[in-house]
Amino acid sequence: QGQLVESGGGLVQPGGSLRLSCAASRISINDIEWHRQAPGKERELVAGFTVGDRINYADSVKGRFTISGDNAANTVHLQMNNLKPEDTAVYYCHIRSGLRHYWGQGTQVTVSS
Repeated sequence: QGQLVESGGGLVQPGGSLRLSCAASRISINDIEWHRQAPGKERELVAGFTVGDRINYADSVKGRFTISGDNAANTVHLQMNNLKPEDTAVYYCHIRSGLRHYWGQGTQVTVSS
């Protein structure tokens, strides 16, 4: 059974940076996405791509967030720069492997002064 483990969340001041990581165990990755859910709001797609295809970003994070992968470690990262209070949310990684979908446990990102 595959597993995703997320890390890297925390508290940061506006304008700061964080890097989230999602380590995949026993999963062959086809699609990778990062989602987030703020209190009282629906979960939204932040960034994602199909392996070998282009990366898509939500308009709200374009130019600030970058998704990348470490093939050797089977890990996906989300580099978040120039963070804003409205980026505060629980962030989830989502991986599709064939017909299977895997979700990380979620990691809290709080942007506040």
